[in-house]
Amino acid sequence: MPNHKSSRGAQLGEAMSNSKPGVDQESCSRSISETVNGSHRFTIKGYSLAKGMGAGKYIMSDTFTVGGYDWAIYFYPDGKNPEDSSTYVSVFIALVSEGTDVRALFELTLVDQTKSGKDKVHSHFDRALESGPYTLKYRGSMWGYKRFFKRSALETSEFLRDDCLVLNCTVGVVRTRLERPKQFSITVPSSDMGQDLKDFLDSEAGCDIVFQVGDELFKAHKLILAARSPVFRAQFFGLVGDCSIDKVVVKDVEPFIFKAMLLFIYTDKLPDVHEVMGSSPLCTFTVMVQHLLAAADLYNLERLKVLCESKLCEEITTETVATTLALAEQHHCPQLKAVCLKFAANPANLGAVMQSDGYKHLEESCPSMLLELL
Repeated sequence: MPNHKSSRGAQLGEAMSNSKPGVDQESCSRSISETVNGSHRFTIKGYSLAKGMGAGKYIMSDTFTVGGYDWAIYFYPDGKNPEDSSTYVSVFIALVSEGTDVRALFELTLVDQTKSGKDKVHSHFDRALESGPYTLKYRGSMWGYKRFFKRSALETSEFLRDDCLVLNCTVGVVRTRLERPKQFSITVPSSDMGQDLKDFLDSEAGCDIVFQVGDELFKAHKLILAARSPVFRAQFFGLVGDCSIDKVVVKDVEPFIFKAMLLFIYTDKLPDVHEVMGSSPLCTFTVMVQHLLAAADLYNLERLKVLCESKLCEEITTETVATTLALAEQHHCPQLKAVCLKFAANPANLGAVMQSDGYKHLEESCPSMLLELL
């Protein structure tokens, strides 16, 4: 007779062994070890006069700081060890500030002064994976070479020129930091300064200047205009400006373009054509931006000018490129000019460009451009 109890128990045990424990909460962290690197160039002039000072006697560089610790280069003209009988010069890097168990990588370079690139390099960086960083236990601990270079070979080499040696030292102090997810955060909303200033303009509160542009009047604030445009600053607050003026007649700009320029001055954004002219615009966005570029140049609004160049670059067609090219030439926009020339000179576009109304305008206003184009 089959044992049903045993069979059910076996199935339950198998199900439990295959199941994974539920996770209610997960966490993570990351340890990052990296080096803070710094270099020091140590020039030893009068090498021959340093010889004979005795084994264990050194010439010390100025101290330099890397990774929050002070370091110095020690050069031993007669070697560090008396038993070497001054056969070798010794070079060491020393920790000269307080510190315990400072882990670092080092590189010592004796510079070939013929500039042929044949420097003598002793680098700890190349061996980092083999032995790990060097640990300096306390102040005065050193890393370097007792037998850095044989003195007789050094004195007949290109490393010694005009009785001068040059040493480069690089120190990489190891720093370890722990990264963990932020447990709490507060979302910072995007800036609404532009919208606030636009609302301030629309309210006409505190306006102290009126511009008559054609048949339309526009109110604004002198201080805001002066802060954004050098031309307005000179007009209202310059040496020959008049800060008491309360009305200005503008003759060189269309009313809708002046409105668009005011919107940019207050919001730092390129306005939409419907924002400027309502639901039934009298021109395309491209035409508005072309006129706005001319106004930006007139009032020295460099950011607006570049914004217009960028938009015109995106909107180039065989119908608009000739007009845009003329604008780029007249208002000193070399990047936009180069893009227009490249587009128009393309054999696939040139025929249609030459049939456009803008090309006739280009012939009349900038005949020199035809030579560059063709």
